[in-house]
Amino acid sequence: MIKRVFTIFILFLLLLFISPVHSLETSSKNLEKFTKKISNKFTRTYCNTTKFGISYEGALAFAIGETNKEFKNNKLNKLIDYSLLRNLIVNDLENNCQVYDFDIRSLENLKFN
Repeated sequence: MIKRVFTIFILFLLLLFISPVHSLETSSKNLEKFTKKISNKFTRTYCNTTKFGISYEGALAFAIGETNKEFKNNKLNKLIDYSLLRNLIVNDLENNCQVYDFDIRSLENLKFN
């Protein structure tokens, strides 16, 4: 009798305090949106910095630092395709800032942990 009551009590406590664990589902659409968000942030920062009269090297360093700072702790960072991100940034710079001679290799420091 005591054994049965004790078992029911333990099962009740387990059911009360156990929360379900859900797997991390990342769709390609979420990853695309995240990549586009990073590209927009970098492009806006770079364009605004160059418009203030800062050199291209200084604007590049500032834009990379600000973008890294904003997105460094996101869980989607492990899934980013960096070649796609770099191409997207170069295209955004051409379309939004009219920067046509941007060297894609200068974006190698844009990495997230």
